Amino acid sequence: MSVSARPGEAWKQIGRRHVVDIERIVAGLEPEQRAGFERLFHVSSSVGRLEPPEHMWRWITKYFGSVGAVTEQKVVKITNRWTLDGSLFNELRARRPLEARLPVDLADEIARTAPDPFCEPELNTPEDVFGRIRGKYSVTASNIAKYDGLHGVVIFREHDPLAFTQASVEDAFDVAAQWFQQSHAVDPQAIYPLIMWNCLWKSGASIPHGHFQVSLTKGMHYGEVERVRRVTTAYRQTHGTSYFDDLFEAHADLGLGREHDGVRVIANLTPIKEKECVVIGQRLDEPFLRTLYQTLNCLTDYLNVVSFNLVVWQPPLAPAPEDWSDFPVIARMVDRGDPLNRTADFGAMELYAASVVSSDPFRVAAALWESFERD
Repeated sequence: MSVSARPGEAWKQIGRRHVVDIERIVAGLEPEQRAGFERLFHVSSSVGRLEPPEHMWRWITKYFGSVGAVTEQKVVKITNRWTLDGSLFNELRARRPLEARLPVDLADEIARTAPDPFCEPELNTPEDVFGRIRGKYSVTASNIAKYDGLHGVVIFREHDPLAFTQASVEDAFDVAAQWFQQSHAVDPQAIYPLIMWNCLWKSGASIPHGHFQVSLTKGMHYGEVERVRRVTTAYRQTHGTSYFDDLFEAHADLGLGREHDGVRVIANLTPIKEKECVVIGQRLDEPFLRTLYQTLNCLTDYLNVVSFNLVVWQPPLAPAPEDWSDFPVIARMVDRGDPLNRTADFGAMELYAASVVSSDPFRVAAALWESFERD
């Protein structure tokens, strides 16, 4: 039985682990578990060494605890052998507590952005050719600067983008599902759906007001989704098992994966950036949305994430020429940092090499499982 499957406060034990110790942790698994992990992941580590001038010693001690803490630094690189997603974890960063500081004056800054066009969408946003879809807490608009033929916006009635509730999230996703059906009726060849939720400026959102975007494309799915679909097909052809089943088990064996309400949640071992979580289910149904909300709520309430990206990948709405039999519904969400900080969190490494990540997936998992047990 994996650590994640044990009842009670298993999150406390998981929280004492560190990703920079991943080689030792994996070595302690049962042989079958270790083989499953190594089938999916490649791990290597190195030690970076430096010699700071004496003039820097006081500053180093203030920020890092001691000079010795920086003269030798362990770096772990974890790469998914199939998707080739890779992350680099520096011991100096990964052992620090997860950031739990709300940006100063963020609430005031959000309040100052109202009113905006989304505060009165009926007057200030266009509608789709089939009209608007209205829910209790949300309404649709047609995106005025489209990046695909069918591209809309689901707008929360609440201006504050962090004031979402389980009810408003479920309502917005129900509205999105109706938007996909109406869009598919307009263009039956458009069958590949995508949901994108960008929250606040660091995430790429141009309007602070709570909203997410929906698009429906044709011909083939968006490139990143199609890449992962091809991985799932190749993986089954090679190993005879489901890629996502094995990915979940590899995380669960380490304490980084857990089933909640019949839906799988993982603290990603190769995150694209800070605190990335993945939710995996068979349908975009009530248990999936409830688990998605609870995972996102953990990030915003327990880990004080304020700017985030969230995406939902789904199989096509109608039969497609590709094999989607192994592809579940997947939500990925990631922290984008302090929205009032001018420094970008994505650089050349993240765009063209591998992600440099400060948050430890074991700390993220511990926070997730604690929040699930309390809620």
